[in-house]
Amino acid sequence: MESAIQIQNVWKIFGNTSKEALDAIQNKKISKQEALERFNSVIGVSDVSFNVKKGEIFCVMGLSGSGKSTLVRHINRLLEPTSGKVLINNQDVMQLDKENLGELRNKKIGMVFQNFALMPHRSVLDNIAMPLEIRGVSKNDRLDVANNILNVVELQGWGNKYAHELSGGMQQRVGLARALAADPEFLLMDEPFSALDPLIRRQLQTEFIKLSKQMKKTTVFITHDLDEAVRVGHRVAIMRDGAVVQIGTPEEIVVNPADEYVADFVKGISRLKVIQAKTIMQSMDNYIISAGNPVTENERVNENDLLSELIETSVLKDKPIIVVNNENMEIGFITQSDLLKAVIEGNDN
Repeated sequence: MESAIQIQNVWKIFGNTSKEALDAIQNKKISKQEALERFNSVIGVSDVSFNVKKGEIFCVMGLSGSGKSTLVRHINRLLEPTSGKVLINNQDVMQLDKENLGELRNKKIGMVFQNFALMPHRSVLDNIAMPLEIRGVSKNDRLDVANNILNVVELQGWGNKYAHELSGGMQQRVGLARALAADPEFLLMDEPFSALDPLIRRQLQTEFIKLSKQMKKTTVFITHDLDEAVRVGHRVAIMRDGAVVQIGTPEEIVVNPADEYVADFVKGISRLKVIQAKTIMQSMDNYIISAGNPVTENERVNENDLLSELIETSVLKDKPIIVVNNENMEIGFITQSDLLKAVIEGNDN
């Protein structure tokens, strides 16, 4: 699948002598602390590279100060990198003039922040329609679009209300609706649900996952919550001290953490929600069909089914589960012993 966003060797160093600091970091291998002491410069992003596929939800996560929010602001050039390239649909964002950059921000990229940033003097409908107003769309047309998006985020009947009349979860839905109203190709989401209580946050995660399947927006999703990253993201990049330490699917990161830092991160993640059938299955070559026990009587699961679903299926019959691919071909089997091992290995991490 083609890359929609490419981040190539991006550095961001804050300070008046950032270029000199970068030269010393790259050529003299000075540390982050030395850069601060010698050049009064702070490393925000350190040589980050990754590609985001078209239609993918790519989560970037890390602790506070890891550089994740700084990084995402380079994609639409709210921040200028000290060094490196950002390409959107193979176009170098750094080469855009003011007019084309404005068009990129207004038409192609929608951004949702942690703070809802709603205009208090505008109604919900007017807040949602604001990107289209900036674009010069007529009032009737932009309100029609806003009303349609209001239904998408399940806020029917709230269009004439104001921000102070809405709960936090509802305000965040309005923020998401405003980003969607302009029908951008890309969404940048900077900890959009982190200010909400856990129940509302989970509900909005569920709605966002459902919306993403419908609208297929290429999304970079920033979070400090690994549970959220695992639940929402197709792939996850984990950052530390401005650098990316691992990129992979939630399953790859949980099963094969790159180092102790990542291993500590994933300790609390339930393998039940990330391990897939194809990861723990045995080859069909090893399956022994005994007399009177044809394979047709075994329960079947898809290769992408999760460990939690496999355990539920395994209790139906005291037989191995047959794993099939998307063409319904038998590609492997899983015993109850395999399932138990998959769960226990997770507790040993």
